[in-house]
Amino acid sequence: MKKLFLIVTAAAFSLGAVNAFAQETVATEEAAVVETVVAAQTQLADATPMHQVLMQKFLEGGWEWMLPVLLCLVLGLAIAIERMLYLSFSTINSKKFIAQVNDALKNGGIEAAKEVCRNKRGPIASIFYQGLDRYNQGLDSVEKAVVSYGSVQTGRMESGLSWIGLFIALSPMLGFMGTVVGMIAAFDAIQAAGDISPTLVAGGIKVALLTTLMGLIAAVILQLFYNYIVSKIDSLVNDMEDSSIILMDMLTEYKK
Repeated sequence: MKKLFLIVTAAAFSLGAVNAFAQETVATEEAAVVETVVAAQTQLADATPMHQVLMQKFLEGGWEWMLPVLLCLVLGLAIAIERMLYLSFSTINSKKFIAQVNDALKNGGIEAAKEVCRNKRGPIASIFYQGLDRYNQGLDSVEKAVVSYGSVQTGRMESGLSWIGLFIALSPMLGFMGTVVGMIAAFDAIQAAGDISPTLVAGGIKVALLTTLMGLIAAVILQLFYNYIVSKIDSLVNDMEDSSIILMDMLTEYKK
Protein backbone atom coordinates (compact mmCIF):
# COMPACT_ATOMS: atom_id res chain seq x y z
CA MET A 1 0.00 0.00 0.00
CA LYS A 2 2.82 2.36 0.86
CA LYS A 3 4.57 1.69 -2.46
CA LEU A 4 1.31 2.39 -4.29
CA PHE A 5 1.00 5.68 -2.42
CA LEU A 6 4.54 6.66 -3.40
CA ILE A 7 3.86 5.89 -7.07
CA VAL A 8 0.65 7.94 -7.05
CA THR A 9 2.42 10.81 -5.30
CA ALA A 10 5.27 10.78 -7.80
CA ALA A 11 2.83 10.78 -10.71
CA ALA A 12 0.86 13.65 -9.20
CA PHE A 13 4.05 15.64 -8.70
CA SER A 14 5.14 15.07 -12.29
CA LEU A 15 1.78 16.21 -13.66
CA GLY A 16 1.73 19.22 -11.39
CA ALA A 17 5.25 20.19 -12.42
CA VAL A 18 4.34 20.04 -16.09
CA ASN A 19 1.14 22.07 -15.63
CA ALA A 20 2.97 24.63 -13.52
CA PHE A 21 5.10 25.82 -16.40
CA ALA A 22 3.21 28.70 -18.00
CA GLN A 23 3.73 29.90 -21.55
CA GLU A 24 5.78 33.07 -21.39
CA THR A 25 5.90 35.59 -24.26
CA VAL A 26 7.56 38.94 -24.76
CA ALA A 27 5.68 41.33 -27.11
CA THR A 28 7.54 44.61 -26.62
CA GLU A 29 8.65 46.47 -29.75
CA GLU A 30 10.37 49.82 -30.04
CA ALA A 31 10.52 51.83 -33.22
CA ALA A 32 13.93 53.33 -32.49
CA VAL A 33 15.86 50.08 -32.27
CA VAL A 34 17.79 48.51 -35.10
CA GLU A 35 16.32 45.79 -37.28
CA THR A 36 18.20 42.98 -35.55
CA VAL A 37 16.77 43.90 -32.13
CA VAL A 38 13.24 44.03 -33.57
CA ALA A 39 13.74 40.57 -35.02
CA ALA A 40 14.94 39.29 -31.64
CA GLN A 41 11.90 40.76 -29.91
CA THR A 42 9.62 39.15 -32.47
CA GLN A 43 11.27 35.82 -31.80
CA LEU A 44 10.74 36.25 -28.04
CA ALA A 45 7.08 37.12 -28.67
CA ASP A 46 6.67 33.74 -30.34
CA ALA A 47 8.71 31.94 -27.69
CA THR A 48 8.28 28.22 -27.14
CA PRO A 49 6.38 27.25 -23.97
CA MET A 50 8.63 26.80 -20.95
CA HIS A 51 7.92 23.10 -20.48
CA GLN A 52 8.89 22.47 -24.12
CA VAL A 53 12.13 24.37 -23.59
CA LEU A 54 12.90 22.26 -20.53
CA MET A 55 12.11 19.09 -22.44
CA GLN A 56 14.46 20.22 -25.21
CA LYS A 57 17.25 20.93 -22.72
CA PHE A 58 16.56 17.57 -21.10
CA LEU A 59 17.12 15.81 -24.43
CA GLU A 60 20.16 17.95 -25.26
CA GLY A 61 21.72 16.99 -21.95
CA GLY A 62 21.46 13.35 -22.91
CA TRP A 63 18.55 11.28 -21.63
CA GLU A 64 20.91 8.54 -20.43
CA TRP A 65 22.26 10.97 -17.79
CA MET A 66 19.34 13.33 -17.26
CA LEU A 67 16.74 10.59 -16.74
CA PRO A 68 18.46 9.03 -13.67
CA VAL A 69 18.77 12.48 -12.09
CA LEU A 70 15.09 13.18 -12.79
CA LEU A 71 14.12 9.83 -11.28
CA CYS A 72 16.13 10.65 -8.15
CA LEU A 73 14.26 13.95 -7.85
CA VAL A 74 10.80 12.44 -8.40
CA LEU A 75 11.32 9.46 -6.09
CA GLY A 76 12.95 11.62 -3.42
CA LEU A 77 10.06 14.08 -3.50
CA ALA A 78 7.54 11.23 -3.37
CA ILE A 79 9.15 9.85 -0.20
CA ALA A 80 9.48 13.35 1.26
CA ILE A 81 5.79 14.12 0.67
CA GLU A 82 4.79 10.79 2.21
CA ARG A 83 6.92 11.56 5.29
CA MET A 84 5.48 15.05 5.59
CA LEU A 85 1.94 13.68 5.48
CA TYR A 86 2.80 11.00 8.05
CA LEU A 87 4.34 13.55 10.42
CA SER A 88 1.44 15.92 9.90
CA PHE A 89 -1.05 13.21 10.87
CA SER A 90 1.15 12.32 13.86
CA THR A 91 1.06 15.86 15.25
CA ILE A 92 -1.58 16.50 17.90
CA ASN A 93 -2.31 19.09 20.55
CA SER A 94 -0.31 17.41 23.29
CA LYS A 95 -1.48 19.73 26.08
CA LYS A 96 -5.13 19.09 25.30
CA PHE A 97 -4.51 15.35 25.02
CA ILE A 98 -2.65 15.20 28.34
CA ALA A 99 -5.52 17.06 30.00
CA GLN A 100 -8.00 14.52 28.60
CA VAL A 101 -5.90 11.61 29.86
CA ASN A 102 -5.53 13.21 33.27
CA ASP A 103 -9.30 13.77 33.58
CA ALA A 104 -10.02 10.20 32.47
CA LEU A 105 -7.44 8.88 34.95
CA LYS A 106 -9.01 10.77 37.84
CA ASN A 107 -12.61 9.95 36.96
CA GLY A 108 -12.41 6.48 35.44
CA GLY A 109 -9.03 5.05 36.32
CA ILE A 110 -6.46 3.35 34.15
CA GLU A 111 -8.94 1.74 31.75
CA ALA A 112 -10.63 5.06 31.00
CA ALA A 113 -7.26 6.67 30.32
CA LYS A 114 -6.30 3.79 28.02
CA GLU A 115 -9.54 4.27 26.12
CA VAL A 116 -8.68 7.92 25.49
CA CYS A 117 -5.24 6.90 24.18
CA ARG A 118 -6.73 4.15 22.03
CA ASN A 119 -9.00 6.65 20.25
CA LYS A 120 -6.21 9.15 19.56
CA ARG A 121 -3.68 9.00 16.72
CA GLY A 122 -0.02 9.84 16.92
CA PRO A 123 3.12 8.59 18.69
CA ILE A 124 2.34 10.35 22.00
CA ALA A 125 -0.96 8.53 22.33
CA SER A 126 0.75 5.21 21.50
CA ILE A 127 3.44 5.79 24.12
CA PHE A 128 0.84 6.70 26.74
CA TYR A 129 -1.15 3.56 25.96
CA GLN A 130 1.91 1.30 26.30
CA GLY A 131 2.79 2.91 29.62
CA LEU A 132 -0.74 2.70 31.02
CA ASP A 133 -1.05 -0.90 29.86
CA ARG A 134 1.86 -1.85 32.15
CA TYR A 135 0.73 0.11 35.17
CA ASN A 136 -0.11 -3.05 37.12
CA GLN A 137 3.52 -4.17 36.77
CA GLY A 138 4.83 -1.12 38.60
CA LEU A 139 6.14 2.31 37.69
CA ASP A 140 9.54 0.90 36.72
CA SER A 141 7.90 -1.23 34.06
CA VAL A 142 5.91 1.78 32.89
CA GLU A 143 9.07 3.84 32.52
CA LYS A 144 10.86 1.09 30.58
CA ALA A 145 7.87 0.67 28.28
CA VAL A 146 7.68 4.41 27.62
CA VAL A 147 11.39 4.65 26.81
CA SER A 148 11.41 1.55 24.61
CA TYR A 149 8.29 2.42 22.69
CA GLY A 150 9.49 6.00 22.31
CA SER A 151 12.50 4.65 20.42
CA VAL A 152 10.18 2.56 18.25
CA GLN A 153 8.07 5.60 17.39
CA THR A 154 11.17 7.65 16.60
CA GLY A 155 12.37 4.92 14.24
CA ARG A 156 9.02 4.92 12.47
CA MET A 157 9.13 8.68 11.99
CA GLU A 158 12.65 8.50 10.56
CA SER A 159 11.72 5.72 8.13
CA GLY A 160 12.57 6.73 4.56
CA LEU A 161 15.03 9.48 5.49
CA SER A 162 17.97 7.32 4.43
CA TRP A 163 16.50 7.07 0.93
CA ILE A 164 16.09 10.83 0.67
CA GLY A 165 19.69 11.22 1.81
CA LEU A 166 20.76 8.72 -0.85
CA PHE A 167 18.99 10.67 -3.59
CA ILE A 168 20.52 13.93 -2.34
CA ALA A 169 24.00 12.45 -2.66
CA LEU A 170 23.29 10.54 -5.87
CA SER A 171 21.81 13.41 -7.92
CA PRO A 172 24.94 15.62 -8.11
CA MET A 173 27.13 12.54 -8.49
CA LEU A 174 25.17 11.50 -11.58
CA GLY A 175 25.36 15.07 -12.83
CA PHE A 176 29.12 15.19 -12.37
CA MET A 177 29.42 11.84 -14.10
CA GLY A 178 27.56 13.30 -17.08
CA THR A 179 29.97 16.23 -16.94
CA VAL A 180 32.98 13.93 -17.16
CA VAL A 181 31.44 11.97 -20.03
CA GLY A 182 30.59 15.19 -21.87
CA MET A 183 34.11 16.53 -21.53
CA ILE A 184 35.56 13.23 -22.70
CA ALA A 185 33.28 13.41 -25.76
CA ALA A 186 34.49 16.95 -26.43
CA PHE A 187 38.16 15.93 -26.29
CA ASP A 188 37.47 12.90 -28.46
CA ALA A 189 35.95 15.22 -31.07
CA ILE A 190 39.01 17.46 -30.91
CA GLN A 191 41.34 14.48 -31.26
CA ALA A 192 39.41 13.07 -34.21
CA ALA A 193 39.35 16.43 -36.03
CA GLY A 194 42.91 17.34 -35.18
CA ASP A 195 41.82 20.90 -34.54
CA ILE A 196 40.07 22.91 -31.82
CA SER A 197 36.78 24.29 -33.08
CA PRO A 198 33.89 25.66 -30.99
CA THR A 199 31.39 23.64 -33.00
CA LEU A 200 33.27 20.44 -32.21
CA VAL A 201 33.36 20.87 -28.44
CA ALA A 202 30.02 22.67 -27.98
CA GLY A 203 27.99 19.46 -27.83
CA GLY A 204 30.14 17.81 -25.19
CA ILE A 205 30.36 20.94 -23.05
CA LYS A 206 26.58 21.40 -23.25
CA VAL A 207 26.04 17.87 -21.92
CA ALA A 208 28.53 18.58 -19.15
CA LEU A 209 26.85 21.80 -18.05
CA LEU A 210 23.24 20.61 -18.31
CA THR A 211 23.74 17.37 -16.39
CA THR A 212 25.63 19.15 -13.62
CA LEU A 213 22.94 21.83 -13.37
CA MET A 214 20.16 19.25 -13.22
CA GLY A 215 21.95 17.24 -10.54
CA LEU A 216 22.56 20.30 -8.36
CA ILE A 217 18.97 21.52 -8.71
CA ALA A 218 17.63 18.10 -7.70
CA ALA A 219 19.98 17.93 -4.70
CA VAL A 220 19.04 21.43 -3.50
CA ILE A 221 15.31 20.74 -3.71
CA LEU A 222 15.58 17.42 -1.86
CA GLN A 223 17.88 18.95 0.77
CA LEU A 224 15.25 21.58 1.63
CA PHE A 225 12.60 18.89 2.11
CA TYR A 226 15.03 16.72 4.09
CA ASN A 227 15.87 19.52 6.54
CA TYR A 228 12.20 20.34 7.05
CA ILE A 229 11.39 16.70 7.81
CA VAL A 230 14.31 16.40 10.25
CA SER A 231 13.23 19.56 12.09
CA LYS A 232 9.65 18.24 12.27
CA ILE A 233 10.88 14.92 13.71
CA ASP A 234 13.02 16.73 16.30
CA SER A 235 10.00 18.75 17.38
CA LEU A 236 7.87 15.63 17.75
CA VAL A 237 10.60 13.80 19.68
CA ASN A 238 10.92 16.69 22.13
CA ASP A 239 7.15 16.71 22.57
CA MET A 240 7.19 12.95 23.17
CA GLU A 241 9.87 13.27 25.86
CA ASP A 242 8.08 16.09 27.66
CA SER A 243 4.78 14.22 27.54
CA SER A 244 6.41 11.04 28.87
CA ILE A 245 7.70 12.89 31.92
CA ILE A 246 4.23 14.30 32.55
CA LEU A 247 2.75 10.78 32.25
CA MET A 248 5.11 9.46 34.91
CA ASP A 249 4.17 12.36 37.19
CA MET A 250 0.46 11.67 36.66
CA LEU A 251 0.82 7.96 37.43
CA THR A 252 2.90 8.70 40.52
CA GLU A 253 0.20 11.06 41.77
CA TYR A 254 -2.53 8.55 40.87
CA LYS A 255 -0.79 5.78 42.84
CA LYS A 256 -0.87 7.88 45.96
